[in-house]
Amino acid sequence: MAHAAPFEPPLTQGLQDLGWVEGRNLVIERRYAEKNRYEILPSLAAELVRLQPDVIVAIGTAAARAAKGATQTIPIVFARAGDPVGWGLVSSLARPLGNLTGVSIQVTDLIPKRVELLSTAVPDAKRLGALWNPADPTLREVEGAARSLNLELVPARVSGPDDFEPALRTLVEQRAGALIVVPGILFNEYTRELADLTVKFRLPTMFDTRPQVEMGGLMSYDKSSPAMYRRAAAYVDKILKGAKPADLPVEQPTKFELVINLKAAKALGLTIPYTLLVRADEVIE
Repeated sequence: MAHAAPFEPPLTQGLQDLGWVEGRNLVIERRYAEKNRYEILPSLAAELVRLQPDVIVAIGTAAARAAKGATQTIPIVFARAGDPVGWGLVSSLARPLGNLTGVSIQVTDLIPKRVELLSTAVPDAKRLGALWNPADPTLREVEGAARSLNLELVPARVSGPDDFEPALRTLVEQRAGALIVVPGILFNEYTRELADLTVKFRLPTMFDTRPQVEMGGLMSYDKSSPAMYRRAAAYVDKILKGAKPADLPVEQPTKFELVINLKAAKALGLTIPYTLLVRADEVIE
């Protein structure tokens, strides 16, 4: 492994806090899919299953589905899985029943909260642009949130990174005063390119993850990823001590963080209201 994945430090620290130390009483076999190579996840999961581990940790919905397809007996703990019931990972959040459990990222009011915070940051915006990829969630939640705040929604559909610039140009031509990026793998994979373009087109943008703001985006409101990975460690601990996944209810996030990038705000010519700055969990200068 050339470098640690972002989830590793909080996950391994969480395990260590519970008494599980790699090299002492814990062996970790790592398998990662390189960028854009989700099709190899099933073969990576099969490799791990052949090693007969005591538990498999799967980060993300695709990894969890691949692990489930590879074994119905080895316990699997997932983190950052979206809609585990809808994707068939568990029977229900309260009673998983099978060999999977963990921490879901599914939260019902997250997108409305993002739209509300963005509207607070850009109070003069009357039209809200929405960048979305049809391979990911629909616009339904964004539409409802925009309607509740009397914002006119201007959607822009993209299928790949080459679509970003023309889509943003169209949004500017249609007088969108702010932009929300509908969560999706595409936008996470091309974060820096997209963040740079939102500044270029002077579109104040709400992203969905903290790394997107650290790479130049204006703001994000999201589940606290470190907290989720530490909770995943707690599941691993319980399973290693004899608990069965079927008896461990799936958890949903309880901790959220607002991150604002003042450098991006300056580049956009935007002054963030003080009332919003004091609510932020982190302000990047």
